[in-house]
Amino acid sequence: MAEQTTGASVEIVRLPLRDRIPGLRFWMRVMSVRLAVPSLVIVLLTTFTALFAPLLAPRDPNDVIYSDAFSKPSTEYWLGTDRLGRDQLSRLIYGARISMLVGVGAVGFAVVIGVAIGLSAAYFGGWVDEVLMRVQDALMAFPSLLLALALVAALGTGLHSIMVAIGLGFVPWVARLIRSQALSVRERDYVLAARSIGAGHLRVLSLYMLPNSIAPVIVQATLTIGYSIIIEASLSFLGVGVQPPTPTWGGMLRVAFDIMERAPWLTIAPGVAIWLVVTAFNFLGDALRDTLDPRLRGVLK
Repeated sequence: MAEQTTGASVEIVRLPLRDRIPGLRFWMRVMSVRLAVPSLVIVLLTTFTALFAPLLAPRDPNDVIYSDAFSKPSTEYWLGTDRLGRDQLSRLIYGARISMLVGVGAVGFAVVIGVAIGLSAAYFGGWVDEVLMRVQDALMAFPSLLLALALVAALGTGLHSIMVAIGLGFVPWVARLIRSQALSVRERDYVLAARSIGAGHLRVLSLYMLPNSIAPVIVQATLTIGYSIIIEASLSFLGVGVQPPTPTWGGMLRVAFDIMERAPWLTIAPGVAIWLVVTAFNFLGDALRDTLDPRLRGVLK
């Protein structure tokens, strides 16, 4: 396309669509990674199900119909019923709410606290770094599930307590990861220049160090959501997670475990749901890693 301007021909170059829409090129790279598309579809469908559970569930998940107890999968009950006659499909749909809320909430809590600790340790160094990192080392000595069990026993079995209990177990990993990135960013010219002209600590941390250190944390957070869902399901299975009658995938497995010989189909739906969502988050995290890692970026088209 050309226009005449003061006798000269000026060519107007139109950028491709992927360069005109912010972030589109990045997501095109992510989606070009193997299994990224189906993984994103599963995550989005699960999120949609969690958000609109009251509209999607055919029945109230806590409705007890004793006459329909142990009903096998049929046109009336697609996934059957449990020993109280509660519809398994409705409980599975509502259970997505708990899994996604705990998974995202726990990881979000861990990222906020861990990023603050890791950046502060890298930026200030000295005794601040030593104290903060030794505390994280002490937390890392405990397995995540064991630490979550201990914290739930101390904080209670409420939903928010469970998110905090699970999130605290991931704080050391986030803190150490962003600290390792921030240590190199701290010595970059733009950070040194900002400090030399008198920029405050908060400004340097938020505008210069955080944006240039956060990429690995995003990848790790995506992977950790799946692990958080597994821990929440494990706590519910052990009876110390979200308490009945609130439907959770781990709680459904616990109920099914006690009556497996009589109603083996009750274990399939929650087990498959946990496996699908956790696997999807893992593959999505791998796709983000391949896209954000400069060493692998050249491999992608």
